[in-house]
Amino acid sequence: MADTCGQVLLGSGLTVLSHPLLYIKVLIQVGHEPLAPTLGRNLFGRQVYQLPGLFAYAKHIMKVDGKAGLFKGIGPRLCAGTIGTVVHSKVVQKCQEQGTLQLLDGQQKAEEGSLQHVVNETTKEMIARSCATIVTHPFHVITLRCMVQFIGREIKYSGVFDSIITVYREEGILGFFAGLIPRLLGDVLSLWICNLLAHVINTYAIDDSMSHTGEMKNCSQAVTGFFASMLTYPFVLVSNLMAVNNCGLAGGLPPYASVYPTWVDCWRHLSREGNTSRGSSLFFRKLPAGKMYAIDQKRFF
Repeated sequence: MADTCGQVLLGSGLTVLSHPLLYIKVLIQVGHEPLAPTLGRNLFGRQVYQLPGLFAYAKHIMKVDGKAGLFKGIGPRLCAGTIGTVVHSKVVQKCQEQGTLQLLDGQQKAEEGSLQHVVNETTKEMIARSCATIVTHPFHVITLRCMVQFIGREIKYSGVFDSIITVYREEGILGFFAGLIPRLLGDVLSLWICNLLAHVINTYAIDDSMSHTGEMKNCSQAVTGFFASMLTYPFVLVSNLMAVNNCGLAGGLPPYASVYPTWVDCWRHLSREGNTSRGSSLFFRKLPAGKMYAIDQKRFF
């Protein structure tokens, strides 16, 4: 219990600190570009037109809504983080108890570091993460919609309880799980890619007789995690877009977004437009090829 409380407090602190970054990323993901491109230099010193980065975007939000404006949607996000941590902890505990019972029944324990051990541990983590994601997804949906209100200056989603009532009244139970499938798929794929790649590197590329083996294995886990998140980013983008799609907010309706019947249609549309990585970077954002900037609509078309 003490460990869970500590994780909740630490997670809440990190959530508050990282919230402005997520807020800006979500607005970029839905295609909101309030600032026109400017002439700058890329990493190689070449002059190119660039989109405003993190700091320029943050200054614009503060100019419109003040510093507090950077924390829109923080309430439901903190709820999601707290509930998710508790659910994840409880499920992991149940999985460990189940594993202990299997050992008592005579089943052999997988050797530490073996492929079977990695598969077993990844399966437990997948179950725990999936349970936490499903339980907290309604708060995730509300968080995103609170953020996207910045585009149309709406006040439709103002608080956690009022937002729950609004979603249920307009969309029913299914409204709370908009975008859940691509989010789950992305989480599961990212977890398996990360852990299996890390296992391959730790087994075949790192010799246990080498010095600083522990640090190298931790580094490989971090690198594979970053690589896995890059590969599965389109799932994150599609999930977030579906969570706000056709919900009555300007950011989820034309001209910012088409109305997608399913998340597969959303994925196909993004692929055709070459936008599956939109919002993946907050720095050195290059101008989309073949796109024109509409000043009045604050978007590209």
